[in-house]
Amino acid sequence: MLLSRSIRFGQPTSCALPFFVAFGWTLVLVLPSLAPAETVNNSAVVASEFIYTDAPFPSCHASTLAETPEGLIAAWFGGTHERHPDVGIWVSRMTPQGWTAPVEVANGITDEERFPTWNPVLFQAAEGPLLLFYKVGPTPRDWWGMLMKSDDNGKTWSEPTRLPPGIMGPIKNKPIELADGVLLCPSSTEDQGWRLHFEYTADLGNTWRRSSPLNDPEHIKAIQPSVLAYGPQKLQAIGRTRASGMFQVWSEDGGETWGEVTKLGLPNPSSGTDAVTLANGQQLLVYNHSPTYKVRSPLNIALSRDGLQWNAALVLEDNPDAPAGFSYPAVIQTSDGLVHVTYTWRRERIKHVVIDPQRLRSEPIVDLQWPDGIEEAP
Repeated sequence: MLLSRSIRFGQPTSCALPFFVAFGWTLVLVLPSLAPAETVNNSAVVASEFIYTDAPFPSCHASTLAETPEGLIAAWFGGTHERHPDVGIWVSRMTPQGWTAPVEVANGITDEERFPTWNPVLFQAAEGPLLLFYKVGPTPRDWWGMLMKSDDNGKTWSEPTRLPPGIMGPIKNKPIELADGVLLCPSSTEDQGWRLHFEYTADLGNTWRRSSPLNDPEHIKAIQPSVLAYGPQKLQAIGRTRASGMFQVWSEDGGETWGEVTKLGLPNPSSGTDAVTLANGQQLLVYNHSPTYKVRSPLNIALSRDGLQWNAALVLEDNPDAPAGFSYPAVIQTSDGLVHVTYTWRRERIKHVVIDPQRLRSEPIVDLQWPDGIEEAP
C-alpha cells in the first residue's frame, strides 16, 4: 500500500473550449492557443503550446513526460534558478480542458537542510504504478537518487524513498522496459568525471543492480544516455558529451554488456538530448544541431533507420539570440502513433509539441551540415 500525500492538481490552466483536427483516422486535440488549423494541416507539427504561462517559480528546466491510462503527464524542476535550494519537482497533467496548473510534488527538504532537486524522469511500465525518479543534492557531483510512485496516474504520490547507495535511477531520460519486465535505466555520474553506466530493476524500483562505468572520461566525457532498440537484443545508447558532439555505444545482448563508447557523428553543444524508437522501427532524435559550445539553438529532430546515418527532419526552434536557448528535450510516442516532445524554452517555460511522424520529410545530414529546405515548426 502506497502512502498517499495530499498532493492534488488544481483546475486546468485553460478554460477555452478545445477543438479537434482530423489526420487520417486519428482525431487530435488542439487547444485554442495553438497554431491555426490551416497551419497545422500543412505541417508535421500537429500542435504547439506552453504547458503553463504563469507559475509560482521564475525558472524551469529538464522536463520529462509519460503516457498514462488517463493521458499525458509532464514534470520538470522549477524554482528561483538551477541549484537554488527552493528548486522542486513540478507536475502537470493533460486533460480535455488543457494542462492542469503546475503542482510541486517533491522537494529537497531533509532533516538538516533543504537542497535543490534535479532531472525528474517519469515512466509508466506496462503494469504497475507510474514512477517518478528525481535527484536531490547541492550539485550533480554529489546528488542522490529518489523515487516516488502513483497509483492514480499522477493525481497523488507516495512518500519519496531514497534509492540505494550508488543507484541514481535514470539520470535524465526514460528507461526502456525489456521483454522480461526489467527496466533498463540509462544513467551517469559526474563525481569522477563524466561517466556512463546502466541500472537494472526487475520490480519497479524496489531492488537494483548496476553496471560498471562504460567510458573512460579521459577519452570521451559522456553523460545522459537515451536507449534505442533494433530488435529484442540489439540496443544503442546515445547522448551528450563534454565536447562538441554526441556519443554512441552498442549492446548485442539486450543491455547486459556494452561495447566501446565512440562519437556518433552529429554536432551538439554539450546539451541534453533525447531519443525514441518509433513503432515503425525508425529512430527519432531530438537535439541541438549546433557545434558551438553551450549555444543551445537550434533545436532539431533527426531520423535514422540504422543509428549510423541520420537525416534532418524538423527544426523545432531556431533563434541563437534567445536567452538560455531551447534545450533538454524529452520525447515519447503515444499509443495513437503521435510523437510528443517537451523542452525548456529559454529557462522560462516548458513547451510541448505534438508531431505526426508520418508527415516528416527528411534529408541526409552530410559533413555535419543541416540541409536547406527542412520544415521549421510554426
